[in-house]
Amino acid sequence: MGFSAAPAGRRTPAGAAPPSKARELRWALLAWAALSAVLAFLFSGEDELTRNLLALFGLGEDWLGGFLARLLLAAPVALVVVLNFTVLRRLPKRVQIGVVWAELLALFLAFFYSFDLSFPFIWDRLPILVFTGAFTTVYISLISIAVASVIALAGALARLSDHPLAYGVATFYISFFRGTPLLLQVYLIYLGLPQLGVVLDPVPSGIIALSLCYGAYMAEIFRAGIQSIPRGQWEAGYALGLTRALIMRRIILPQALRLIVPPTGNQFIAMLKDSSLVSILGVWELMFLARTQGRMEFRHFEMLITAALIYWFLSFVFELVQARIEAHFGRSERR
Repeated sequence: MGFSAAPAGRRTPAGAAPPSKARELRWALLAWAALSAVLAFLFSGEDELTRNLLALFGLGEDWLGGFLARLLLAAPVALVVVLNFTVLRRLPKRVQIGVVWAELLALFLAFFYSFDLSFPFIWDRLPILVFTGAFTTVYISLISIAVASVIALAGALARLSDHPLAYGVATFYISFFRGTPLLLQVYLIYLGLPQLGVVLDPVPSGIIALSLCYGAYMAEIFRAGIQSIPRGQWEAGYALGLTRALIMRRIILPQALRLIVPPTGNQFIAMLKDSSLVSILGVWELMFLARTQGRMEFRHFEMLITAALIYWFLSFVFELVQARIEAHFGRSERR
């Protein structure tokens, strides 16, 4: 008969796969069948590739669009996905992450390539998108996040104060700018301030709108970070004879920054993309140039896709910067 070694009370026939391997194979087959069915419903089954598959199996074009035709196309795709997942599971974690990024990026670029883009047109317009559009977007965002941080700190401190006037102004400001769309705020500042005799150029108007809008959101981030510091830190500062302002500057804020930096970095990346709204004022930022350059020769997809990749690249760079800043402020926690 021949039996392989097994735990007491159980015997596995020689040559049989271990139970874990058999279970893994069953789950892989089940996943392949389920994914094939899902993809079969998503595919049209009327493209040239489906025609070639039907001809390979000796089926006529009357099968086009039917479930079998779609399943013939979906099954190999599902098999590749399941095999890819199975192989990835056996790789080290860091290698898995790198491979997943490379595969998704390849699919992303293949999706863009399917639009039959004019790459010479993209290369000709790329310098103006980068050196004028992206540069304008970045410097508007950097100035806005700096001003918004100052506004946010002032709003958070007023929100935490016992002074009714400061508390009332802070809560009204936060409520209004969080409760109205950024696009409306841009219009109100650019078109509304001239009614009061204050005429601003488009770039300062956009910076003010972005700063006020994001300052309202960041004020709550700063408030939560400050309130997360235990009350004992305040009492220790008072015991040393420090003033409230000195305790805030030397003890509370340095500790709170560890919690404030991550969401503030997310706000900056969001601002980087929301800065495209200032294009309605005629500012030559990235989105404005992408639209105008694409409109000139009816190459909208080329310019919009290029702008999307530039935004993504800028966001990725600032994500790395954010990670370094978080690591800097998290050193004391690691110690």
